[in-house]
Amino acid sequence: MMLHYLQPAKLQSNKIVFEDVFSARDPATLEHLKELSSRRRVIEESINQSSFITEAIAREMSGGLTSHCLRDLQKLEQYLPLLENLIFHVDLVCSNQRVVRWISELKIRWSSALSSSSLFNLRGPKFFQIDNLRYELGMTLYLYAALLRERAIEILPADLVQSATLFREASGVFQHLANEVFPSLQSSQSVERPLEATPSMCTVMSIICLAEAQAVTIRKAEEKGSTVGLLAKLHYGITELLGEATAIVYSNTIEYKDISSSFLFFIGNFLSCLH
Repeated sequence: MMLHYLQPAKLQSNKIVFEDVFSARDPATLEHLKELSSRRRVIEESINQSSFITEAIAREMSGGLTSHCLRDLQKLEQYLPLLENLIFHVDLVCSNQRVVRWISELKIRWSSALSSSSLFNLRGPKFFQIDNLRYELGMTLYLYAALLRERAIEILPADLVQSATLFREASGVFQHLANEVFPSLQSSQSVERPLEATPSMCTVMSIICLAEAQAVTIRKAEEKGSTVGLLAKLHYGITELLGEATAIVYSNTIEYKDISSSFLFFIGNFLSCLH
């Protein structure tokens, strides 16, 4: 029943050096900016596959983690609080034109893993630039949620309970993006953006993760020898969830005009596996 579609986590981003753009008035602030850049750099190198660190060194640096997915999640967990702290302080002086200029000079760019134009661009992935720190926060959180989902798939054969938990955690992060992060970004700038940076796509991904968690629950119920009636109800629940996700996609034809066929194929096949 489970289809291992890992494309949502295949994002890329450009290099950002915060201390080269923001003016620091004291050594402590400069060090904070340098740490922010350092934490982001290891994420850039991992998702852009530009790191020259060996597997053994990467494992040692992460405290012995053997899973590449877990190592990336760890890097994101170290970067996100620093980024949120920067956003908090920037919001205090958001009307300052120098700060607005500094943010634009960061040239925050992310690719899309769900856009057909990014997948089939012979010159490399298409990058989308939005001059807003919440774009950086949103895409970083999206990557975090996508990696939680990837980790859930990774451990699925060994631990059904933990896998279902991770799917639900990923769903919660996607829903947070849909409700709290990307709506404000939508209203602030009318520029081209990746599908990942739209509230509706985050809602779709949240629903998909819930459906995947339900599918894991069904597998666990089957192992316990649950009744046919209970299993039928669980299957029906997944059908309803995926039907809701499909309806969102096909009701937003303009927003989703560039969506990859492989993503639509994944949802369709997920549904067909239930029948």
